[in-house]
Amino acid sequence: MRDRLVVVGAGAVGSAVAWAAAREGLAGEVVLVDPDPGSGASRVAGGMLAPISEAWPGERDVLELGAASLAAWPSFASAVASDAGRPVGLRREGTLQVAVDAADVADLDRVAAHLGDWGRPVERLTGREVRRLEPSLGPSVRAGLAVPDDLAVDNRVLLGALAAAGSAVGVVTSSARVVGVLDDGARVTGVSFASGETLEADRVVVAAGAWSAGLHPALEGRVRPVKGEILRVRARRSSLPPPSRTVRASVSGRPVYAVPRDEGGLVVGATQYEAGFDPDVRVGGVRDLVADVERVLPGIADYALEESAASFRPGTDDNLPLLGPVGPSGLLAATGHGRNGMLLVALTVDALAAVLRGDPFPDVARGAAADRSAAVRG
Repeated sequence: MRDRLVVVGAGAVGSAVAWAAAREGLAGEVVLVDPDPGSGASRVAGGMLAPISEAWPGERDVLELGAASLAAWPSFASAVASDAGRPVGLRREGTLQVAVDAADVADLDRVAAHLGDWGRPVERLTGREVRRLEPSLGPSVRAGLAVPDDLAVDNRVLLGALAAAGSAVGVVTSSARVVGVLDDGARVTGVSFASGETLEADRVVVAAGAWSAGLHPALEGRVRPVKGEILRVRARRSSLPPPSRTVRASVSGRPVYAVPRDEGGLVVGATQYEAGFDPDVRVGGVRDLVADVERVLPGIADYALEESAASFRPGTDDNLPLLGPVGPSGLLAATGHGRNGMLLVALTVDALAAVLRGDPFPDVARGAAADRSAAVRG
């Protein structure tokens, strides 16, 4: 063994951590292990990088963590694109957050007030002003907030770029299925596979999303699956064009979003409920998504339905991820990102790279430290 780092899970988070570690030479060998890379929540994500429009009273820690990651995203995207030799799918058109009835407007105004109190003012728009910006919005939209600094990313383009970037800097990949992280009571010693084989390692990063809790007792009960369903639709030749900005809406208290993709595509999501690892797309979930998004973007009824999918966000009790050292020496977490997985990739890379270098855990990520302690070092 030669200073081997094993990263378990090749979604966006695990692939990005493995790429960064290999790029900086933070281990003699970086092995990224996943039987189905680029699947799971990363493949089904909407790709919103939108901490401001995602903000909600009582979750200021989540907002500040997301805002720090958003600031790091352009340089992260540039570095990945450079190594991959291809774009990462970053979009800069911003977000419109809209409401369609009086109660939703009141919630919108409450969020705007809290953002102002937190030093993050947003522009309040009337329904007419919102429709002037995005003509595809329907007459039921009564008000909105403009958040021009929010970004979005095409999750599947990003996953392809991360795979190419990892390959370019020497990440070794394995299609084995990890069933546990091994340790001797004090230090990590490797990982065990479903085949019964083991792989020795000096350090292990658990980035297995909703499945992370089952890989080591230090993570048991700390991450749970939160099911979400999405639709992918595309404008037909006869359809009204889709919005250029991400549109987030509240419809009778239910959140819905539509995130643009190239060539007239939209990702519509997302349901959210606790259902364990139930993989089925429910008819009721599809019905609710279609009904709610159609109230905001009525022209979507003419779009082609290309895909419906379900996956599992890795949720935590405080809606903050688990980052950095946890349990025995050499065990690192990069999981529990919940609904903000794509947004928090950039900050996660910075935090894990700091630990792997032996630097202090970044202050900006302190609230997400996996051991939630005041001083975290690798």
